[in-house]
Amino acid sequence: MAKAFSRNDRVSEQIQRELADLLMFEVKDPRVKMITLTAVEVAGDMAHAKVFYTAAKASKGMQAGLEAAAGYLRSQLGKRMLLRTVPQLHFVYDESIDRGMKMDKLIDQALIDTPPQS
Repeated sequence: MAKAFSRNDRVSEQIQRELADLLMFEVKDPRVKMITLTAVEVAGDMAHAKVFYTAAKASKGMQAGLEAAAGYLRSQLGKRMLLRTVPQLHFVYDESIDRGMKMDKLIDQALIDTPPQS
């Protein structure tokens, strides 16, 4: 019987916590200061990890800053976590929050435009 909380899930959550701490306190690049990590997906063989992030003001410089810091972040993860191999980090912008806000505005607009029924 499979465990309800697999090792990949635990490693993903730990990587997310450690990366958030590193981005907040260790990385000095101003392009990556206001980033929120939304999720981390680790591959089954632990060789790669997709790190999903969002920000109030997204820019192309932000992605470039994260890619430039990926090596440093990976080395720091290796020092903080007890893993045989530290996964390569691949950063992906998470558009779900932007889409959710857009849908919320559309729903609000539709409610305003609909006449009340009696």
